[in-house]
Amino acid sequence: MTIRIKHEGSPVPMSPMFTLYIADLLAPYENENGVTINFRDPNYSVDDGGYHPVEIRLENEGDGWRFCYITDFTYVGSGYMAELAKDLDFDFDAGVFQNLFGTYPIEQAIEMFQTWESNFVYYAIVSKVFNISFTIE
Repeated sequence: MTIRIKHEGSPVPMSPMFTLYIADLLAPYENENGVTINFRDPNYSVDDGGYHPVEIRLENEGDGWRFCYITDFTYVGSGYMAELAKDLDFDFDAGVFQNLFGTYPIEQAIEMFQTWESNFVYYAIVSKVFNISFTIE
């Protein structure tokens, strides 16, 4: 069975490469209600940097999977005071985009999403920098 990602009519256009990649990851979970996918660079740290952690939540609506949110995290602060915070948050359920500067209608994040998506696809598919884990509902 082919996993269908419902991205038509999304407020931010998604590339076929991105949606096919996510669909492939979801294939083992096709009968689940929801999946949260976590992408982690095991070498990412506040001191050395690295590739930002990413969390993607999708829900199965029976006729396909819907993106709920995509969140990219970064360290904020320095040393022992640093903590992971949302750097970019594309919240499809709420219809908003958040970054460190504020909250905006998600439609204003088209260019930001395209840049993020292009980088993410390269890091995940070409460079394979992430360890991937799943939380299932």
